[in-house]
Amino acid sequence: MNDKGDLGFHAYIRGIILFGFALLILGYIITDNMKYYIAPKMMPFIYFSLVVFFLLGIIQIFRSTNRGKSEEEIDCDCGLDHQISGPRWVRLLVYSIFILPLLMGFTIPDQALNSSVAANRGIIYGSGINLANPTTNIEDGQSSTPRTDQFLNDPEGYLASIEGYETIDEIEHYQIEDFYDEEWFNEYYDNILTDLHGETVIKVTDKNYLDVMTLLDLHLESFVGKELEIMGFVFREQDFEDNQLVVARFSMTCCTADAGVYGTLVETEEAYLYPNDTWVRVRGTINKTKYHGYELPVIMLREITIIDEPDSPYVYPSFR
Repeated sequence: MNDKGDLGFHAYIRGIILFGFALLILGYIITDNMKYYIAPKMMPFIYFSLVVFFLLGIIQIFRSTNRGKSEEEIDCDCGLDHQISGPRWVRLLVYSIFILPLLMGFTIPDQALNSSVAANRGIIYGSGINLANPTTNIEDGQSSTPRTDQFLNDPEGYLASIEGYETIDEIEHYQIEDFYDEEWFNEYYDNILTDLHGETVIKVTDKNYLDVMTLLDLHLESFVGKELEIMGFVFREQDFEDNQLVVARFSMTCCTADAGVYGTLVETEEAYLYPNDTWVRVRGTINKTKYHGYELPVIMLREITIIDEPDSPYVYPSFR
């Protein structure tokens, strides 16, 4: 293919790729599968990108109609070469970088994050407030809390554990507990605490999930003996006893890249009946226990029901 036709051909291919991404996004929106990847508050940006991809695709297709014209007729006077230089395999490689993710988006089934992802990222029990220091698994030497939480909970200790950070005197001392002493924080959760104390059964919903997890950590003693109802997917740590499981949910702030898994420990002799990733609704009495030296809430199971995965499998921060 000569250079004149080459320019129009590449513009056409780029237009098709841009239309492909626009159609992929549109498909996610129509099927409501965008919820698996993006938090609801990010949807305005998704709509904006959809429009931009369509417009850029139209522009590229329009440019491809210049195919056959002389180089002087299609010159944009920008001083740049719009052609991909190099042999054909280089051009194929460049386009494959965009085409392969596009094909994967159309062919790979959409599904929520599951226990395998939770095992890799590490589960946060409750809200993570009580995990004041990172724990270490004796068998493999790996921390049982995510690295981001290790840094937030103990930045000096975390940096000291990294090779190359021998002196950290210049780092400003920070305690995660200081954040929870702020007046605005206490006022927000005190109002929720008052409402929950008036409930016979504390029902954890998609909307209040993270708030209840936080309150259980901050005021565990005042909740001991109360009944709690919560739903989520089943997850287990490798060192769990046979009567232990976690009911967990992924929390997303912007997208799956920042998703963290928050879970509540449940104890029941029937734990073996429920494999990982089974969605369940549990109801039981709140108690407290210790896991890796941390005091955590635990649900002494009274009732458990297998349910379908909810329409919205993730939970989102509701704090303002």
